[in-house]
Amino acid sequence: MGKAQVTRDRRDRGGWLQGAPPPGWVRVLPPALLAGVCAATLASPDPLDIGFLLGAIPPLAVLSYGPGATALLGGLVVTVLVVPAFRLNDPGTTDLLTVSFVATLSVLVSFVRSHRDAQLVTERAVAEAAQRAVVPPLPARVGPVGCVGLYRAAQRGTLVGGDFFDVRRGPFGVRAVMGDVQGHGLSAVATVASLLGAFREAVLDEPDPESVAARLDRRLVVDSADVPHAELFATAVVLEFSADARAVRIVVCGHPAPLLLRDGRVRELAVTAGVPLGLGLSGAGPPEGVTVPLRAGDRLFLASDGVSEARGADGAFYPLPDRLPGFADAEPTDLVERVWRDLTGHCGTVLDDVTMLVLSPV
Repeated sequence: MGKAQVTRDRRDRGGWLQGAPPPGWVRVLPPALLAGVCAATLASPDPLDIGFLLGAIPPLAVLSYGPGATALLGGLVVTVLVVPAFRLNDPGTTDLLTVSFVATLSVLVSFVRSHRDAQLVTERAVAEAAQRAVVPPLPARVGPVGCVGLYRAAQRGTLVGGDFFDVRRGPFGVRAVMGDVQGHGLSAVATVASLLGAFREAVLDEPDPESVAARLDRRLVVDSADVPHAELFATAVVLEFSADARAVRIVVCGHPAPLLLRDGRVRELAVTAGVPLGLGLSGAGPPEGVTVPLRAGDRLFLASDGVSEARGADGAFYPLPDRLPGFADAEPTDLVERVWRDLTGHCGTVLDDVTMLVLSPV
């Protein structure tokens, strides 16, 4: 993935307690404990009553070793217990049987865990491929428009949530969309996929961004027609760039309007916000778009309400327009990352999907 492409949250892999490979110290612990007990008993002039520590080695090996290595470590534990040179107070038959039973059980558990992990790896790869098919990596450039995006899904273990964006080139120019469907997490992915599919078709067919917005609205209306009390809706902003990217037409459907970064300053674009998608734009007519001239070096910063509505410990919303000028000197890739770090510093845990998109004429 190029440096200007979509950056995604590394949390999707989770910690080692959520299925990720254990840290190195967990893998090193069983042989280190075995070696430590052996070294201590050989170095001590008197017998040491530390044989009980060896009983922990097979269960610890289960966390990071396969059945073969677990069986080997279990066998070494039993050997150390019975070899006279280690002087582990001559463990009785009951102690040896207990340790042998634990070692055998650990091998069985390791076998089950290894097969489960292999299945999880396969399922994770399939899920990741499916989610990336819904929201593929964003190109660094689409025609005359530079693109940088950041996506942080609220639900751990997912790459896609309730936010979406895309930038496509068609016969009417370069068009972009950012939106936020009702809800977040995996329950919203089907709606995201439906809207993105409609957008990609509309880019090829519709003559203006207002018509693109109407197409997206119709898609949601149709999807929820047979579902009683579905209340399916989404906010979105649709943009269309001129052939030389020196002007952009913006249509807002209940979504936060883009911010314009120019000469180190941030300008909130005055765009009339229409009603959200899914509430019947085709009957009322799409919202009127606004054309904004662009200069070389300008950047349009789009963010979902996961940014603007994030609250700090004091309950205050994240002041994006006030904070953004402090990052205006950063390159677009660094810009979204710096805003993300500042956002998490402001509110700690982010509970909603967070999406940022920076578009600039190149």
